[in-house]
Amino acid sequence: MEGRYSLIERVRSLLADEQGTLHKAAPYRVALCYPSPYHVGMSSLGYQAIYREIHEHPGATAERVFLPDDVDAFKRTRTPLFTWESQVPVADFDMLAFSVAYELELTGLFSMLELTGIPLLAEERQDGRYPLVVGGGPLTFSNPDPLEPFVDVLVQGEAEDLIHLLVEAAATMEREALLAHLARIPGFRVPGRGGARYHVAKATDSRLPARSQIVTPNTELRSMFLIEPERGCSRGCHYCVMRRTTNGGMRTVPPERILSLIPEHARRVGLVGAAVTDHPRIVELLRTIVESGREVGVSSLRADRLTQELVDQLRRGGATNLTVAADGPSQRLRDMVDRKHSEEQIVRAATFARTAGMKQLKVYNVVGLPTEEDADIDELIRFTSELSRILPVALGVAPFVAKRNTPLDGAPFMGIREVEGRLERLRKGLRGRAEVRPTSARWAWVEYMLAQCGPEAGLAAMDAWKAGGNFAAWKRAFDARECEPYLARRVEDGRRNPVLWPTVPRTAPPASAA
Repeated sequence: MEGRYSLIERVRSLLADEQGTLHKAAPYRVALCYPSPYHVGMSSLGYQAIYREIHEHPGATAERVFLPDDVDAFKRTRTPLFTWESQVPVADFDMLAFSVAYELELTGLFSMLELTGIPLLAEERQDGRYPLVVGGGPLTFSNPDPLEPFVDVLVQGEAEDLIHLLVEAAATMEREALLAHLARIPGFRVPGRGGARYHVAKATDSRLPARSQIVTPNTELRSMFLIEPERGCSRGCHYCVMRRTTNGGMRTVPPERILSLIPEHARRVGLVGAAVTDHPRIVELLRTIVESGREVGVSSLRADRLTQELVDQLRRGGATNLTVAADGPSQRLRDMVDRKHSEEQIVRAATFARTAGMKQLKVYNVVGLPTEEDADIDELIRFTSELSRILPVALGVAPFVAKRNTPLDGAPFMGIREVEGRLERLRKGLRGRAEVRPTSARWAWVEYMLAQCGPEAGLAAMDAWKAGGNFAAWKRAFDARECEPYLARRVEDGRRNPVLWPTVPRTAPPASAA
């Protein structure tokens, strides 16, 4: 069938551009699934790290699977979802292991399971005819509950060690015994059978750093070899899952080890982590990479850690823009969420960027924080206008979404209409002075419901997906499944954090333009 052949040929053409692809024959086969398209999944450091770990396990192999760019093309041609390495049907594998990065990727998981012919609900896969379906990835650091109805096993937190325990047990045990066994091991949760909830497993230091296995030009980060010089964070920002209480804070990797792992063919290197510029030897590492003739990028720049030399090294490494996160429209709100940045430090960062010859300053911010008022937005307008006199500014703005396992867990969503009003106030105030790049208030509310509700929110996501996936379908589904956000579930981090929001249920999108 010509249509099916063209789908396979497209995958083969992308494979031909890869460096580092792994092929291995082994008795236990894992389909490593990413519920977003290839160009997104191949930019995921965790996904690539687990791909390598499975290949290093004796007796197991992994092949990659991604959400197709054109799901309808698979349906039209009746093509079952297939793996990349060998283009064989995913349903033929022993295990489907999904790496889920964030809440809205749930629908990608549904589409992929549908294309395999495997029932979505775990309760419909109890007769042993189907592969084991496993869920893991960054989402498990905060709230994996919506995944529960669809997976046989959850792998929670850092999975570099757990994946070996999982494939070893799965390759040697019958299904019932396997599930009972995994439910007793910290880091695994077996829905309906046991396992600690919200346990964030910690990989042993010998597994660090995570790094790319495959380099390809066909990704968000074109032809870039990714590696983490540190894992975790030593800071305590109240909205963040990757904070100092997560697995003991920041763990640094010596530059010598980082440099030894960069392959000779890699001409572009991306340093990835929650707080890369907090690494005590970051300037030395950047300088060495740049002097080797490579380009270099950094995923997380903290304005208070920047120096002229650090920014100069980034510019020498090919960067034309400097990106920092303010994460609070006013100093009052930055102080409230323990985001230790001042206007002076961000101004200094902009000045460093201008001196280095960069073209633009990108600033990430949030609106809709607890206690936020118009005056806070006006402060952001005034400050962004001042920054734009130093360097052109692109302001990325996301509505605040409270995540589980953070001190702001339980904070309600401000409201769709209210957030849209904040964004419009920003646009008007900065028109002609700075570019404003907002994310959708409506989809932020959907993310909030998935982030703050339990397994019933996963079932609502399935209902919404089946109904076409538009916003109205999501609203109806959350209502029909009686989804109620958790309220003020706080994490302990050794400090008093006053509750700054009303503890009232928010089941419908507040003040939405219904």
